[in-house]
Amino acid sequence: RPSRALPAQLPPAAAARALRRAARFVRRALPLCRAHTVEFFTRGLWERLVAPSPDAVLEALRAAGPLARPLAAGSGAAAAPCALFTKSFPFLLCADDDIFSSAFCENSEKLINVHLFALAAKYYSLSNLGVCTPLEDVLEALKGDSEGATGIKPDEFMNNKKSHEVQMMSELVDSIANYCGIKQVIDIGSGKGYLSSFLSMQYNLKVYGIDSSSSNTNGAHERNRKLKKHWRAYQSRGKANLKSQSLEKANDRPVESEINCKTINEELLNNASSLPNQDQVIIQDLVPSCGFMEMATLKTSTEAEDDLVTGTQSQETKLSDDVLAILNVLPADAVEDFSSSYNCVELCEEEKVKRKMTSLQTKARKSSESNLYFPLTSCITAETELNDIITDLEDCMMVGLHTCGDLAANTLRIFTAKPEIKAVCSVGCCYHLLSEQFENQEECHDQVWGFPMCQYLKDKGWCCGRNARMSACLALERVAVGQMLPTESLFYRAVLQVIIEEIYGVTKSDRHVGKTFSKSSSFVDYVRRSLKKLELDDSKLPDSCIMDYYEKYKHRMNELEAFNMLKVVLAPCIEVLILLDRLCYLKEQENIAWSGLVKLFDPVKSPRCYAVIALK
Repeated sequence: RPSRALPAQLPPAAAARALRRAARFVRRALPLCRAHTVEFFTRGLWERLVAPSPDAVLEALRAAGPLARPLAAGSGAAAAPCALFTKSFPFLLCADDDIFSSAFCENSEKLINVHLFALAAKYYSLSNLGVCTPLEDVLEALKGDSEGATGIKPDEFMNNKKSHEVQMMSELVDSIANYCGIKQVIDIGSGKGYLSSFLSMQYNLKVYGIDSSSSNTNGAHERNRKLKKHWRAYQSRGKANLKSQSLEKANDRPVESEINCKTINEELLNNASSLPNQDQVIIQDLVPSCGFMEMATLKTSTEAEDDLVTGTQSQETKLSDDVLAILNVLPADAVEDFSSSYNCVELCEEEKVKRKMTSLQTKARKSSESNLYFPLTSCITAETELNDIITDLEDCMMVGLHTCGDLAANTLRIFTAKPEIKAVCSVGCCYHLLSEQFENQEECHDQVWGFPMCQYLKDKGWCCGRNARMSACLALERVAVGQMLPTESLFYRAVLQVIIEEIYGVTKSDRHVGKTFSKSSSFVDYVRRSLKKLELDDSKLPDSCIMDYYEKYKHRMNELEAFNMLKVVLAPCIEVLILLDRLCYLKEQENIAWSGLVKLFDPVKSPRCYAVIALK
């Protein structure tokens, strides 16, 4: 059992209390959350739900709400506690949660006090409720005095957003695995395999990546196969360069002649899909030769001191180990005789035999050591038996990087039910795809729902609704740093809905407009393209009629902008409800030793930035 203590965790009662307080405010704001901007004009949403003018709303949100002070961009920084918020607004210290309820009219449910609404939205965010455990505290407790692994940053292989996510999450996963003494990781919803590949190659963990899409699994397998050929070589080059630099510093005089080393083509690393499809890799093209040439020069130098020679031999041994590490990830038929691979170095017969034997040993164990990532295709549900998918299942941990909808909830359920799974680290996304037990008021006793999970919200029959869950996916932090909302495209769609209902009498349709806006040259073009997608006859609608609708509503575009800003400000509060529901579910289980919410990513780079973590 680990001797190091984890950080103090949020007590179950405190988590439940924070959930109840957030739920009380969100319930008052549900009419706003559940409104869909497509129906903005057809249902008169502004007149029904908001009393102040659009300009007053935008001004109040910028003055007092979450848009007033953008959140810190540092993903690991401890979230500002509730105490700092109440210091800025001291009247909250002596007030209960009911103070925020006056933001809405009791009878009409209209929003009447935008200033109070903005304060409440900020007050009930995860960063101010004080329910998160700082990432630094978790990593410090997990690692203790041990040093983390050093190696390649994933931005060599993936875009900036994915690189940030994979780097932050893989470090945390590796720390948890080491703390629990496990080497097997199950990546649920592994997608293209970025996290799985990095965990296996960088941290030498045995990873099973499970995804329901066979195309994702096949793509991940091929991507990993190509990436694996170059990973260790690239890593070894960096280590060899560092060691050769230390040798240069140790020498009293500079090396008389520089040796040009072969380098790996970095463009191959920047895009795994562009990696060559060759079955053999020539060792001398992968291994930097400069370190060996410098060692030969130093070792045969008659002017070298004895201790320097001894140190040089030690460095040579270490570099030889690095060469062998490269062989571990290459196909068996790719290993050449060392005498031909290192034709620039004269080796004694004893050294040649030694290296040849090591190469053969490496070949023999290649099949079991080189492939530490296994992409699998399977649809995961709460009832999934992992033993049916993974035949060598052992003590392990489950991870999920942006697992969609119910998959995040089912990951936690499987974790609590299976004794082999010792820990879980889950970052969910796509809240709009969650199934809700009380959304349709249908009795389905056998179904397992994505929301709610905890007993309190179940007892209350809590339901967000799809539009509210869709709102939870909005990125407040990005808007706060200046990224604009797509107001014009939303306006086009809202006016189109007026045309569809008034001209064609259609209020419901199974078809979708999709990304028509980005392909359209004008509003008229947008309407005609959209009508064709909806299979409606646009020939009876002249251009002048279409433009009449545009002119009728264009002066109300600021209403739509202000309305969407209200939904953006509410987004974190709905996410609080979903994440605290999952945390409280874990707190209800008897077999869990530690559980918490951790802000893992920079929310500007990756808006779904909170991880649910638990250890048995």
